[in-house]
Amino acid sequence: MNPFDLMKNMQNIQSQMQQMQSKLAVMRATGSAGAGMVDVTINGKMEVQSIHISVEIVDPADVSTLEVLVASAFNAAVKNIQDQLKTEATSLAGGMNL
Repeated sequence: MNPFDLMKNMQNIQSQMQQMQSKLAVMRATGSAGAGMVDVTINGKMEVQSIHISVEIVDPADVSTLEVLVASAFNAAVKNIQDQLKTEATSLAGGMNL
């Protein structure tokens, strides 16, 4: 391979990585648990953006159920964002001349 082509490919990869980094902050995914009683929304950086907990699930005598639902909703949100990231990475890789 021509060294200049290799350098051009490296610059393209770097540019696409910078684009991806900027997209991470605006990507959103929500995970739900307890038939929608708990929703957690995260961004592409895996930072929690919001949590919604329905009033009817809040029981001071049963905090452990709420903890499980929040964890489940968060894990579902992470799975959803990972799927989005995988799709985005596949799209970016398709445009590279590797």
